[in-house]
Amino acid sequence: MKQESIRVAQVMGMMYNGGVEAVVMNYYRAIDRSRVQFDFFVDETSAFPQRPEIEKLGGRCFLVPPYARPIRYLRALVRAFRQNGYSIVHAQINTMGVFPLFAAWLAGVPVRICHNHSTAHRGEGKKSLLKALLRPFSRLFATQCFACGDVAARWMYGDRFVNRGCATVLPNAIDLSQFLFSAEHRAAVRQEIGADRNTLVVGHIGRFLFPKNHPFLLQIFRALLTVRPNSLLMLAGEGDLYASCKALAQELGIESRVRFLGVRRDAYRLYSAMDVFCLPSFYEGLPVVMVEALANGLTCVVSDKVTRELHAYSVLQLSLDADALLWAKALSLATRSAEAPEALAHAFDIHQNAKRLQAFYIDQSCQAASQRFNPSA
Repeated sequence: MKQESIRVAQVMGMMYNGGVEAVVMNYYRAIDRSRVQFDFFVDETSAFPQRPEIEKLGGRCFLVPPYARPIRYLRALVRAFRQNGYSIVHAQINTMGVFPLFAAWLAGVPVRICHNHSTAHRGEGKKSLLKALLRPFSRLFATQCFACGDVAARWMYGDRFVNRGCATVLPNAIDLSQFLFSAEHRAAVRQEIGADRNTLVVGHIGRFLFPKNHPFLLQIFRALLTVRPNSLLMLAGEGDLYASCKALAQELGIESRVRFLGVRRDAYRLYSAMDVFCLPSFYEGLPVVMVEALANGLTCVVSDKVTRELHAYSVLQLSLDADALLWAKALSLATRSAEAPEALAHAFDIHQNAKRLQAFYIDQSCQAASQRFNPSA
């Protein structure tokens, strides 16, 4: 008799085209779905562009009230967790994970995973305050604590907890073969954006939100045009600050040299068209776009607030206190390779990491089943 797959409840909050969504979808595509299946719990106000693919792959989608309505949110989750009899709930929403994990605890779910993908910055005001208030409770209802990298783990769970080996680092892995350099893609995309052979193309992929620091990126690019006039800035993504950034580009007089591409499903093509990747973020967990860029052979010029797990590769780190011209000069001197760093594959290959996550889910589910049938074990 064919064994039924384990169903894991993935609590996602909002789903648009962000990095966390990309990471979870990467694992979902790579995992053996005959053994482990994902059900997605998503804010009902989300755009949720991944839904058709999820349902095609056998996953189920549950739309729940936003966590801004905590009573309705908790009731919906408790009811769904009980009705579906999950043995594992995996909360992918950073400090907000305390709420779905509380619901999982109320529903009697034995394995409750808190997963942190980020840190914080004081510039986000109320959002940063909320993170600070919730962070001490992150482990309260969790049986397992995950993070995308060491810095994200220490920020969320504390140095002592991490030093004791109590946190699991699950990297933001990718299918590296999809992001290898392609001369064909380079020629096609550069023609699309109006870049000739001598144009320096600076690339950035990310949602237009505060942490990504797009206004400073536009300032950097304006400075770059004084050093390398034949340059283009290619920006892919959407978000709340999209319109204001377009307006700022016009105000700075650089709009003719900036390509706002919006949401793209072909990021793997865009990287090949770039000459250098720039990420002046206020904070990051472990940016999946940076892994993708490095896999394509790009040098990444990043802020000193970006986590250091990737700094062994082609990464140049600069302070956000440095002026835009210094950043611009670094971009102008960056070189790219046609090959991904070999060590990158060992750490960030999605197939190997998906096997690791799958083994963890199966082991935890078996332990939970054993305790259910033998409470004294």
